[in-house]
Amino acid sequence: MQDEVESGTPQSAHEAPNPNEGQARRRHTARRKRWTTIERDLRIAKGSLLAGVDEVGRGPIAGPVVACAVIMPADTRAIAGVDDSKRLTHDQRVRLAVKIRERAIAFSLGAASVREIDRINIYQASVLAMRRALERLKVRPDYVVIDGRAMRTLPIPHTAVVHGDARCFSIACASILAKVTRDLLMTRLAVRYPQYIWDHNAGYTTREHVAGLTSHGITPHHRRSFCRISDLLLELEHQTVSQDLEPRALDDVGMPDEDDFDYEIVAGAELGLDDVDQQLDREL
Repeated sequence: MQDEVESGTPQSAHEAPNPNEGQARRRHTARRKRWTTIERDLRIAKGSLLAGVDEVGRGPIAGPVVACAVIMPADTRAIAGVDDSKRLTHDQRVRLAVKIRERAIAFSLGAASVREIDRINIYQASVLAMRRALERLKVRPDYVVIDGRAMRTLPIPHTAVVHGDARCFSIACASILAKVTRDLLMTRLAVRYPQYIWDHNAGYTTREHVAGLTSHGITPHHRRSFCRISDLLLELEHQTVSQDLEPRALDDVGMPDEDDFDYEIVAGAELGLDDVDQQLDREL
């Protein structure tokens, strides 16, 4: 069974908006709506062990898609600063990832390789990464909440929340761990393939990345189904310097250095980056 929760926070019938509320009241209300009651309601209905799941890496033209599943305790306050990973800087994500790992009841990572993305399409590869992350959890969740739309091919009962990484704390935590992990993997791959500047663009479409494709061709880590260079060049030609292609593509403010990454985030989730590399190499 899959359920969907649309964007926005519905009010109960008796909660009519009061235009005379003070500024402090409005700030409190906005903060309350920052994390909706979706998770609380699901824990009441399904059980306290609620797994939040999110993936990163649907949009890039290189690298795997990475998903994270995390079970956060129901009886503690949310970690200050946690948000949709796209709204955070690299330093913020790294600091929060350590706190999330320390606080989590359980968390795990899953990935789908470039070859899998090309073979079954990015949507099904995202489902596969999520399923692998959920299967690796050491604690069996009572229920699952995911970001986005319901996935009919995900064989696990779940509720999908549109913009869930900005509305549900556990999904936001999963988003951060997945983002930090994938960014580090792309930074490692950039050492092997420096022509594509993956340590700055994480495999997304930027002018420098397309320039590398034009000069050096594609690598085993490029998604062949995404990489029609003529189309990418045409897209870039229609962008002005002031337009937001590159900020949108980067989805980031700074990329991780290996010196400031806590490898226990990955090792503790039983998915080392070396394992991902080896899996990709085997499949390729």
